[in-house]
Amino acid sequence: MSPSTHSAAAAADTARTALRGLDAIRAELAAIYRDLHAHPELSFAEHRTAAEVARRAREYGCEVTAGVGGTGVVAVLANGPGPVVLVRADIDALPVTEQTGLDHASTTEGVMHACGHDMHVSCLLGALKLLADARALWSGTVLGVFQPAEEVGRGARAMLDDGLYERFGTPDVVLGQHVGPFPAGMVGAHAGPAFAGADALKVVLYGKGAHGSRPEASVDPVVMAASTVLRLQTIVSREIPAGETAVVTVGALNAGTKDNIIPEEAELKLNIRTYTKDVRTKVLAAVERIVRGEAAVAGAEREPDITEIASFPVLVNDGAATARTMAAIGAVIGAHQMLDPGPVTGSEDVGLFGTHAEVPVCYWLFGGADPAVYGAAAAAGTLDEDIPSNHSPFFAPLVEPTLTTGVTALTTAALAWLDAR
Repeated sequence: MSPSTHSAAAAADTARTALRGLDAIRAELAAIYRDLHAHPELSFAEHRTAAEVARRAREYGCEVTAGVGGTGVVAVLANGPGPVVLVRADIDALPVTEQTGLDHASTTEGVMHACGHDMHVSCLLGALKLLADARALWSGTVLGVFQPAEEVGRGARAMLDDGLYERFGTPDVVLGQHVGPFPAGMVGAHAGPAFAGADALKVVLYGKGAHGSRPEASVDPVVMAASTVLRLQTIVSREIPAGETAVVTVGALNAGTKDNIIPEEAELKLNIRTYTKDVRTKVLAAVERIVRGEAAVAGAEREPDITEIASFPVLVNDGAATARTMAAIGAVIGAHQMLDPGPVTGSEDVGLFGTHAEVPVCYWLFGGADPAVYGAAAAAGTLDEDIPSNHSPFFAPLVEPTLTTGVTALTTAALAWLDAR
């Protein structure tokens, strides 16, 4: 038996013992999840969520500090000498109006847990409870990090800038997970660049306003914006090598107030996804060249403004850490439930916790879709139509077995890095 196999098997045995307590808390965790889903809060405004997390974590035996990085919560399980394992869940919601029709749907107009962060929180609370109750099995320290503002790419940095490691200790590894639109019960991670880097930009194009009946007296920013949007779509198709990956999306275009008024300006919001520094540099340079070029061609007298809204680094899963963690999880849930999802074009700021401490990161996906519905959609070739994705107003993970899988994965992963007693 190789050392890695032995480690995975030992961690799995310990996890199975710890997981015996899951049946007793499963209903409680489901209630926590439904409550969080019904009460979503936007980035850096997660006050109710943070208070609920802090209350529960204290009940479970953690030493809890709230207000870290704004609305972040740190729950510490210190259990003697040994490794420090950071396990992270994000807590913020999105400005999306829910359309799931669930009994526990959002009660906050225009705000929804459309990305599954409520599931992440519930799973981490469950893992902390099981680890606290199984202290006799392990030695070390667990840092349960409940991070705000992931959706705007600023929460991890805010917690680090607030002295996360100076106050609570530097981890030896960073672990975490994200629920996704594939069958509940499945878990998978991709080693290497796993989640894309993301850059969000705001572009303001300045024209010259006029009456709609006299376009010759204007420099029309609407036409300028339309031309810019179309030209931006050529970056990926004509400037990025076919073997590389990039996405350029214009997610918002706002201009004007009335049909017969040519406005003074138009605003675009862009989202860019890349996996390498060279491609990112090339895409950003192309965006600036095209935006400024279209303004010049249109005869704009004022240069456009291009400002950064948010930026996420590429999330790189350490190869050895991913192999070690996934081997342990697979030994518990079964190899047939494991997959490699490949690189994901979504983005995450959890990697900052690893790079800041110069320690390995393993961040995996776990499924939240009804397996029967997913299977039928896959057979019919209608996955995109029938399986709501993250950020959709219809996105709602199946409570079970999603919750059980997430708690199992987090608990097992942590024990794969803590010392056994």
